[in-house]
Amino acid sequence: MSTETPPQDCQSMAEVRAQIDRLDTELVQLLAARAGYIDRAIALKQANGWPARIPERVEEVVMNARAAAAGEGLDPDLIEGLWRQLVEWSIAREARVIREE
Repeated sequence: MSTETPPQDCQSMAEVRAQIDRLDTELVQLLAARAGYIDRAIALKQANGWPARIPERVEEVVMNARAAAAGEGLDPDLIEGLWRQLVEWSIAREARVIREE
């Protein structure tokens, strides 16, 4: 496993690519952990009779992501698009189990 090297310290494309690959692996691990929380949300929503889609929460999650993106100097519109896709995937995952349309 490679160690973290700041972008400005990378001396070759091979180093840059190794760092991108390392980050991609970490991102996938984080998304897998997030999916675990989605699975727990399914059980809690079922127990409370809640729907998979809670519009206010969807907007809260998206706005949190936009704010985090802006704080990191990333394009909030890009992050919003990615997060809306992630949230829709999560809702579909929940709905399949909760048996909603």
